[in-house]
Amino acid sequence: MKKSLLVLAALFMTIASFAQKKLPSANIKTLEGQTINVQELGKTGKITVISFWATWCSPCKKELDAIADYYEEWQEKYGVELVAISVDDARSAAKVPAMVNEKGWKYRVLLDPARELQTAANIQAVPHTYVLDQQGTIVFEHNGYTPGDELELEELFKTLKK
Repeated sequence: MKKSLLVLAALFMTIASFAQKKLPSANIKTLEGQTINVQELGKTGKITVISFWATWCSPCKKELDAIADYYEEWQEKYGVELVAISVDDARSAAKVPAMVNEKGWKYRVLLDPARELQTAANIQAVPHTYVLDQQGTIVFEHNGYTPGDELELEELFKTLKK
């Protein structure tokens, strides 16, 4: 009986710790070169989508292009903010502003050229997506991109908005 209670307590603690998963503390850069701590992204009171991407990653660009089709509507309906964080190294990060302008992405775009955040969050590959609820808790995490993933995100937003 004691063993069962210990196993049950451990399970609850694991679930509780996952439910409280927050962004790690890591410094990233704005396109203007200012340093910010990524934990600030979870303090907006909005549903926040964080998309890790790179200029050389075709699936990343497809995902961000697909989301662009819905982004204005998501902002209006659900108060969503998307933050696209480039994991390009310092050399290729110079291409980011031109690509963002060319694509017409209206997202907040940040840079992780030293991969401080990528390492702290243990992100192995891009695209990688987090969704944070209004309190900054990570409630969804996804690797890769398949057309239609953006529709699954919207279903999650409907649930979070309630």
